[in-house]
Amino acid sequence: MFKRGLAIALAGTLALSVLFTGCSSDEPENSSNDVKQEESKTASGKEEVKETTDEYSGTVTVQMIGDWEMETTTDPLTGVKREGLEVVKEEFESRYPGTTVEYVIMGWDSYTQKTQTMLSVNECDVYQVPGIAAFADQGFLEPLEPYIEKDGYDLGQLIEGQIDGWKAMGPDETDLHIYGLPVIGDTRTMMYDKEIFDQWGVEYLSERPTLEEIKEKAAAMTGTNPVTGVQNYGIAWRGRDTADTMVNIAESLGGTWGDGFRFKELTFNFNSPEFVQAADYLLELLAYAPEGVVTGQGLETFGTSQNNVAINLRVGPNNYYNTYVTPDTIDKYGTSYLFINENEGMGGMFAGSPYSIGATSDNKDLAWEYLKFMTSDFYQEYQWKNYQSLPVIKSATEWDDFVNIPGMDLVLDSMKYLWTPRYPYRAGQPRGILTDSVERFMLGESTTEEALNDAQTQADEWVASLK
Repeated sequence: MFKRGLAIALAGTLALSVLFTGCSSDEPENSSNDVKQEESKTASGKEEVKETTDEYSGTVTVQMIGDWEMETTTDPLTGVKREGLEVVKEEFESRYPGTTVEYVIMGWDSYTQKTQTMLSVNECDVYQVPGIAAFADQGFLEPLEPYIEKDGYDLGQLIEGQIDGWKAMGPDETDLHIYGLPVIGDTRTMMYDKEIFDQWGVEYLSERPTLEEIKEKAAAMTGTNPVTGVQNYGIAWRGRDTADTMVNIAESLGGTWGDGFRFKELTFNFNSPEFVQAADYLLELLAYAPEGVVTGQGLETFGTSQNNVAINLRVGPNNYYNTYVTPDTIDKYGTSYLFINENEGMGGMFAGSPYSIGATSDNKDLAWEYLKFMTSDFYQEYQWKNYQSLPVIKSATEWDDFVNIPGMDLVLDSMKYLWTPRYPYRAGQPRGILTDSVERFMLGESTTEEALNDAQTQADEWVASLK
């Protein structure tokens, strides 16, 4: 394998983070004057012009989080082959003769602490950093704007909002700047069962349904199915996503989660009229949902041919993909956008993963080349075909095996409306505070006003404790 030894010493992380705070960045030294072009093919066989250059040398080490595999594997049950990272390693090294790529792969458990330790001891050059705000704030990450400007890197190739979503602040900055490039996309959409809609004689959901439309159609399809005789429910959502669903509903009513970026500067609108109205709306929907939806039950058959729920308010791309591509269900389900705040033009939790360069990397120019490579058609198609990671580039709409999946164009388009920069409170204690409060009123343990006032008070106290 291509792993370096992980000299992880968690106890020393804090001290080292202080040491590196305020590290200045070097200007990129190399230009790309000797770039050569040759024809190549992406993973799906699409013709593209591949650029190669022998301007760079040395080793770039890349940290990745998740179930990445170095070697190609075959699923013993489905027989589906999944190409390993050896494929992208070979491609990058062919584009940059004389260079070597090494990978450090780790799981999602305690990834923030592990990544912080790796950054503090200069373990890698490139890092997967969903927690980018905290790392940039400590001076661990290299600012990318000098590289983007000098290289003429085209940010317009990326789906709108993807750069803004991952902007962060360095330790001495007062404005948001680019510290990472988006590589793994993520989003949420609504899904609905067209077969159940047909059986009840209800018109399909519009692309951008209103709250009233959702409630009316959910009510109309709750009860004994007139065709199958099976109990149907009009609506459901993942129980652990209830707080995020409520925030998204509040956004459609003109509300916002709050304001600020650094933890010490955050203010919250958790008990605003829009949040209270959204909470009351969710309680009304409970009448049309399966029993136990708040505690994670009721969606067991959703996505199958035996489904009994008409509308799912919140579906991730992996669930969507794995549902739609099965032969039994590819024509059964439809999809619609989440709610948005009309004034802001945004709605829904921004998510995914960016990649960044460590501020103490010894090979920053090559690391920047690898970052760019990760947003190429070749790399993005590799991720999509083998790991179903949602692309972050506009050209994905030209991939045959992508656009031929019904609704996939809407899923990709929905990414441009996600709230940016992403809700910063979700990286801190207020995320748990809001979730606990929402569960209390959904389970009938308090009124919506009491629960949300309590969430507001606790979140404000948490911010005050940091000052």
